[in-house]
Amino acid sequence: MMPRLPIDDEHAPLYSVGQVAEMLDVQQAFLRRLDEFAVVRPRRSAGGQRRYSRHDIGQVRYVVGLVTEGMTLASIRRILELEREVARLTGELEAALRRLSELGG
Repeated sequence: MMPRLPIDDEHAPLYSVGQVAEMLDVQQAFLRRLDEFAVVRPRRSAGGQRRYSRHDIGQVRYVVGLVTEGMTLASIRRILELEREVARLTGELEAALRRLSELGG
């Protein structure tokens, strides 16, 4: 079996600010603001540089769309928090329904 490589992991912090800015055609300052406003928080390298994963890049793309619609970074941060909460609660509901189904036979 082949070992998993970091490139296989969507959460592996592989991309620099410059690379992500170029990929998404955004300013590096915009990416730094997303981090400062706790909207998209990339990991940091040992030297303190921001490193983005494929998952982070997807989040930035989503945020760019919301900004284009006129939303503020504070409102986007809240939307992302609420979306995570809905996903968590949906998972809990599905687990509870499975347990009920198992108990009901």
